[in-house]
Amino acid sequence: MKFAGLLLLVALSNPLGAQQPTMEQLETELDAYRRVLLDWGGLTRYGSDNAELRPQAGRVVFLGDEITENWGPEFFLGKPYLNRGITRQTAAQMLVRFRQDVISLQPAVVVIQAGTNDLASVMGPSTEGTMAEHFMSMVELAKAHNIKVVLASVTPVCDCFTKITGRRPVGKLLGLNGWLKQYAAQNGLVYLDFYSALVEGRFFKKSLTVDGLVPNAAGYALMAPLAEKAIAEALAR
Repeated sequence: MKFAGLLLLVALSNPLGAQQPTMEQLETELDAYRRVLLDWGGLTRYGSDNAELRPQAGRVVFLGDEITENWGPEFFLGKPYLNRGITRQTAAQMLVRFRQDVISLQPAVVVIQAGTNDLASVMGPSTEGTMAEHFMSMVELAKAHNIKVVLASVTPVCDCFTKITGRRPVGKLLGLNGWLKQYAAQNGLVYLDFYSALVEGRFFKKSLTVDGLVPNAAGYALMAPLAEKAIAEALAR
């Protein structure tokens, strides 16, 4: 049964032509999928924390995946910022918890950072069209509740430590960033370009990442002032 589950995992999470993961990596992913089956949208991750919060002026919610979740609070000391990142999540899952983890917290601004796991088909195949629809739905919900929106780019990847670009092709990543930038411009949103700050050539600069996907402290240090500037711009609008 366990072996059959691992084979199914390979079929779901690895697009044709991608390098096959090791057995240890498959075990880790299988554990993650077990948790997803119990709570697909990740509603229990921050549910209790949200219930204890009171309204706060100037609150900003960072909604995202592992790029956001691993971003420590030390970069924004004293700021009314809330981290609502969940590792391995896609835009579809963030949409499911958008009301709980964003709207109910009454922020002035939401920073939406998503897409890398959609490109990697972490939760199964995802087309450009469905990705766009999920982003658009989150933006429309935010606007309906007078929440300013910052759309963050997908961050670069590299094969610095292990094969990552097979599941997150650079061409598709750049294509999604191009769409996000254009959509932001057409809808009065702020586009937050993390990609340009972290890339070297076409790949994640090795000195700025822990694994080729997630930034390290130096990477987050470059991202923090960009986020601050984007939030200020959104508030000004």
